[in-house]
Parts: sequence; structure tokens; C-alpha cells
Amino acid sequence: MEKQEIRTFGRRHGKKLSARKQWLMDNLLSALAPSATDTNTAILEIGFGAGEHLRELALANPTKTVIGAEPFANGVAALLGAITDADNRLLPKYENIRIWPDDVRIILRENKTNFDQIWVLHPDPWPKARHEKRRLLQKEFLELLAGRLAPNGEIIIGTDHWGYFDWITQRAAEASLVFETPDLDIIRTRYQAKNMAETTAPKYIVIKNS
Repeated sequence: MEKQEIRTFGRRHGKKLSARKQWLMDNLLSALAPSATDTNTAILEIGFGAGEHLRELALANPTKTVIGAEPFANGVAALLGAITDADNRLLPKYENIRIWPDDVRIILRENKTNFDQIWVLHPDPWPKARHEKRRLLQKEFLELLAGRLAPNGEIIIGTDHWGYFDWITQRAAEASLVFETPDLDIIRTRYQAKNMAETTAPKYIVIKNS
């Protein structure tokens, strides 16, 4: 029986890429694909935007593979531009980065790597009630992520939409996941800077591997 196509809501493409970024997409991206044989000491960031936080993760964890999943082509291109030099060569300090330019659910089902950390920062809150089904962090998805944590692993979720924050905690509780809601000091990304919800600060949910 053919599998049902996985839908990812939101844009896949934005403005036209520069010649350099298009070259990187065409020639470098495939070399940075995650491998099914990657070490189990890995970190995953879902929806990395332009990659500011992903780069910080790579620098802070040089011995670990850091995988970024982002279906928005312009975000992937921005990351590629930031991790390469003027000759389009990968900077040595970012050699532990891998990029998945598609729906993360595909790699979670096909790649059996377990993760020490899974980051989801500022996912689209889809604030209208009729769009709640489009939200990424549904109960089933949280269960899928929790099932891919290494021992003592954790999922770190951040959002500046406080209504979405409450909604996510409810989904985590429904899934019987162990979580806390600490104050965290995390790098400011361009998506945090937008603060579309106009709140004072992001809130965070940390789900622990029980």
C-alpha cells in the first residue's frame, strides 16, 4: 500500500537566490546530507530558519553531528552561505553540520540516529483556531520525537506565542511526557526578533527522556 504523502504547511521558496547561494544549493548541499550511519551522539534542530542557532550548536558541540532540518529553501541557502568561505568551501569549524532540506518527519522515519538534544525554536504558531491542525507540535509528533531521544536526551521547544506555549504543554501532558518549563537564555534569532506575538520574552518547554 502506497504511503500517504506527508504535508508541510508554509512556504518552500521565497525570493530568488543569489548566484552564489544557488551554486551552493546545487553543488554543496548534497554533500552535507545526514547519513544513516551517523553517530548516536547527535543533535537535531527542526526548522532552523537562517541557521543562527544551528551554527552556535555546531561550535559548542564540535565532537557531535549537528543535523538541521529546514524545508524552506531560502533558509537552507542562508545557512550554506554562512558556513562557507569566499571560495564556497565549507569552513572547518562547521564540518559537523548536516542539512536535511525537507520535512523532518521523513528523516525521523528513515534514519535511526538517536539524539541527545532536539531543538524546535519558534515554530509557526498558526494562531487561528481553524489552522490548529497545521501546528507541527501535535501529540503524535511529540511522541515521535520523544521516541528518538538517546538516554538522558531532551527536547527543547521555544515560542514567543504564549497561547501556543500553553497548547504545546497540553499536548505533552496528553502524551504523558515528562517536561518542565524553565527560563532559558538562548541565542536571539531573526525569527525571535520579529516577535509577531508581541510578547515580552519566549517561553520554553524541555521534555526529558523518562
